[in-house]
Amino acid sequence: MSLRTLTVDDEPLARQLLGLLLAEHKDIQVVAECENGREAVSYLQSKPVDLLFLDVQMPQVGGFDVVEQVGLQHLPPTIFVTAYQEHAVRAFDVHAVDYLTKPVKPERLTIALERVREKIAARTALLTQEQFSAVLNGLRSPAEQSSPYLSRFLVKDGEKDILLSVEKIEWIEAAEYYCCLHTNGHRYMVRETITDLSNKLDPKLFVRIHRSSIVNLNQIREIYREGPLDGSIVLMNGKTLRMSKAGRQKLYEIGRVSS
Repeated sequence: MSLRTLTVDDEPLARQLLGLLLAEHKDIQVVAECENGREAVSYLQSKPVDLLFLDVQMPQVGGFDVVEQVGLQHLPPTIFVTAYQEHAVRAFDVHAVDYLTKPVKPERLTIALERVREKIAARTALLTQEQFSAVLNGLRSPAEQSSPYLSRFLVKDGEKDILLSVEKIEWIEAAEYYCCLHTNGHRYMVRETITDLSNKLDPKLFVRIHRSSIVNLNQIREIYREGPLDGSIVLMNGKTLRMSKAGRQKLYEIGRVSS
C-alpha cells in the first residue's frame, strides 16, 4: 500500500531534498508539495493524505498554525520538520508521530517512516484529542511566554536522541556553524552558531566569556586576571578556558566577581 504524502516547506531546496530522499522508499507517494502554510491548509481540507511532512517555521502561517486550522478530524499522521532546536524539543514533548531536524538525513528519515508505518498498522498514528490540545496549547505562545530561553537541547547520542537539560552543560565551544556542548565528559554537536546560541540562553546562567566559548556560571571554580586585556577561568572539572576583556566585564556586570 502506498502512502499518499504531502510535504510542506517554504524552502525549495529543502522540499527538493526531502522529495529525493522519499523517492527511495517505494511505499511513499508524494502527491503534492506546498511552499507555505496557506497552501497546505487548502490542500489538506480538500484532498485525502496519508502522511504529512510539515515544516514548523514558515512566514505568516507556520506549521503549528496549519495544525490548528486543519483540525483534528482532518489531520493525517504528521512528521514535523524543523531547523530550530527548540521546536524539535517541543514536538518531542507532546509525543508527535515523529520529527526531523534539518538537514534531513537518510537514516533518520528511515527511522521516522518505520515509526509511522508501525503506528498506521496499529491504527494509532492519528493524534488523540489530548495530544492535539497539547500541540495547540503547549507548542504555541504560552510555552514561549513562560520562558524566552532554551531549557533543553535535543542532541544525538549514538543511534538515539536524548533531551539534555541546559543546567547540565558545563561550557559551550564554537565550531564554525555548529556548537559543541560539553557536559560530564561528553560532547554533543548542535547546528547553531555561538552568537545565535548565546542569544537563546538565559544570561543569568550562561555568559559568553570569549568569542569562541560560553560558560555555565555555576560551573566556574576560579577566575584569573592575566593583564588588562584578558584572563582565564577554571571550571569545577578542572578545565581552563580563556576569557577576553569583554567576557570579564560581563562577569563583573552580573556581580559574580569584583571590579
